[in-house]
Amino acid sequence: MKIIFMGTSAFAIPSLLAINSHHQLSAVVSQPDRPKGRGKKLAFTPVKECALANQLAVLQFGDIKKEEAYEQIKALEADLIVVVSYGQIIPQNILEYPSLGCINLHASLLPKYRGAAPIQRALMAGEKLTGITTMFMDEGLDTGDIIKQVKIEISEDMDHGELETILAQKGARLLLDTISDLQKGSYERRIQDNSEATYAGTLKKEDEIIKWSDSAFAIHNRVRALSPLPGAFTMINGSKIKIFKTRVVDTDERCEIGRVCSVGNEGFTVQTGNGILEILEIQKEGKKRMLCRDFLRGFKLNSGDILG
Repeated sequence: MKIIFMGTSAFAIPSLLAINSHHQLSAVVSQPDRPKGRGKKLAFTPVKECALANQLAVLQFGDIKKEEAYEQIKALEADLIVVVSYGQIIPQNILEYPSLGCINLHASLLPKYRGAAPIQRALMAGEKLTGITTMFMDEGLDTGDIIKQVKIEISEDMDHGELETILAQKGARLLLDTISDLQKGSYERRIQDNSEATYAGTLKKEDEIIKWSDSAFAIHNRVRALSPLPGAFTMINGSKIKIFKTRVVDTDERCEIGRVCSVGNEGFTVQTGNGILEILEIQKEGKKRMLCRDFLRGFKLNSGDILG
């Protein structure tokens, strides 16, 4: 089969490599290069870097809906388009042109968590179960018919980086199985139940702010949903502090919401709106991420200090 792969973020790389090892890739389509870092130099997308390293042709379009994008993609005469974490809505004329259609890999058990941030939103909600879905694409946002799904259990301390890695690897294998079924013509397609749909909206700056009036469990889930990037943050004595790892503490200790209750050898505890949270990994602005015990060697923190 001749396949076009469309992807941008690092999440798509295992899928790109898996498909390239089993099928003929006509081209890889990725988002345009963007300024990055302090120097704001143009940087390749992770998928573009991977594609070039594997000597694959790369196409980039600022707007996939423009006619020139359609003409270039159509000229490749692909049998199938595979989309993984691409970042633009694919127009109907592109969706309809391959003989086997366009399929998408989405990091949730659809119809739950449709949208741009399914992994982070599932972790923020404290979900115990998530998964990966392959589906036929339509013009809606993750609304197409489901082909295959795999369920993944989420441990209470698993963060975004860990869960994303698991989903990316399992998603690559699921894509190969899906493509095999499409080749054979022996696949099922299940219409999504829209009444069960939930939406995983794009992360915003305010999502990164820790609200100490929330419960200890809610803050713990927010921290791990944003770890390792972009990181949930708070203010301590005028300094912006990112927090990457926490633990809900079972204790009778109590103090005012948002205040440091105790400072120990491994970290410090904070009173939340419901329960005590221990801070274990942290990063001061302009410094490296570190264990809290190392952070406290160079940062003066006392019981009673207020956060936020």
